[in-house]
Amino acid sequence: MKILVTGGAGFIGSAVVRHLLASGQHDVINVDKLTYAANLVSLEDATANPRYAFEQADICDARRMAEIFTRHRPDAVMHLAAESHVDRSIDGPAAFIETNIVGTYRLLDAAAGYYQGLEGERRAQFRFHHVSTDEVYGALGPDDPPFTPQHAYDPRSPYSASKASSDHLVRAWQHTFGLPTVLSNCSNNYGPYQFPEKLIPLMILNALEWRPLPVYGRGENQRDWLYVEEHAEALVEVLTNGRIGAT
Repeated sequence: MKILVTGGAGFIGSAVVRHLLASGQHDVINVDKLTYAANLVSLEDATANPRYAFEQADICDARRMAEIFTRHRPDAVMHLAAESHVDRSIDGPAAFIETNIVGTYRLLDAAAGYYQGLEGERRAQFRFHHVSTDEVYGALGPDDPPFTPQHAYDPRSPYSASKASSDHLVRAWQHTFGLPTVLSNCSNNYGPYQFPEKLIPLMILNALEWRPLPVYGRGENQRDWLYVEEHAEALVEVLTNGRIGAT
């Protein structure tokens, strides 16, 4: 299968690319704008792989997206490109609106146009996997049951609101235009190559340098964590075996 991965130079995206290539079963087209959070060092081994191609492009660029679909002719899309830091979304929400909402729309539009031109088995097998966050569901109290896909959306930050908007766009493109989509909402990831602004690497680096450890509020908040390489494996499982239209 030839898979187009957006945000493939990012933290989770690069883990997905490495996992896909290591399987020996897939070709990968990595589409990444190369923002501050991208790290091509995490893909050094991929560059020499004949099953890997890299396109530096912004998902908000409709012309480039259409051209990439036409030239590479992917069998599936894994959409991970996103602005993804709550604090940054508070300081500057515009980038989150542009990338997470407008960018997702541009990508969906390009994918839907490409999908309409597919025939036979290639059309039957095409998938668009949108990778989102559990923060679209809001926050839980200490005694609340865990979130499920049936929970109502209740975003609390510009970041989570922009991801909630992109989730709704993906569902709309499935229902309105018949684009075969699957959607997943994950909790926080940790692991190799994570950008140091995130909590776990930030705490580790501060501790190594004997600097203060920043704690929100009274330190009573709780968070679930996923090891990024296990998450990448799960995402590929969702792409290949998930039920169309499901979350």
